[in-house]
Amino acid sequence: MPSKASEGRKKLLVKIVAAAILLVAVGVLALRGFNVIGIAERLADRGIGILQSGGPWVFFIAMALLPTVGAPLSVFNLTAGRAFGAQMGMGWVVASACAAIAVNILLTYWLARWIFRPLIERLVNRLGYKLPRLDEADLTDLIVIMRVTPGAPFCVQNYLLGLADAPFARYMVISCVVMWAYSGATVVFGDALLSGRGATAIIAVGILAAVAAASHMVRHHLGKRRKSA
Repeated sequence: MPSKASEGRKKLLVKIVAAAILLVAVGVLALRGFNVIGIAERLADRGIGILQSGGPWVFFIAMALLPTVGAPLSVFNLTAGRAFGAQMGMGWVVASACAAIAVNILLTYWLARWIFRPLIERLVNRLGYKLPRLDEADLTDLIVIMRVTPGAPFCVQNYLLGLADAPFARYMVISCVVMWAYSGATVVFGDALLSGRGATAIIAVGILAAVAAASHMVRHHLGKRRKSA
């Protein structure tokens, strides 16, 4: 049976190979005279134009609902500022994005806890088993770890925590604090990147790096606490 370390190395190798293939493809297109950057900019502008035509209500309602079925939250965060910053002001864009994220966190928890978990519980019980239950301290650690550990898609995090029967108040507070920090920095970064404002983009990257560093410290602290327990 392969170890976790070997599985991790295989996944990393696959990612490296995929990135190399992508870079080679982009290089070949560039050598053949294709303006790759120009094409990407036109596609981004077209997508933002579609979002703007729908208006902020359509955009942020979609941001609240579509990640429930697997739509990447990062796409909304990266385009929100460019699409509506001039119309609403960046403060309101960030606030609207945070509100949409809170609605999605609430909705997916409700679906997982009150719709999916009872169905899974009945199925497991029929097979003669019971769903495991974690104690309060472990559930709090699970919420924090799920939110600060990169890798799992946003909707997967939400559904897993709902299925684990995470305490609702702690789930909402911890999830919102972490996700709002990431979202705010990403909205500012996306707006600066798509608008060509390098200095603002660098500041946003610094904020993202600070959030990532804080997340790493939290994971490290929880890991040490578990080892000493």
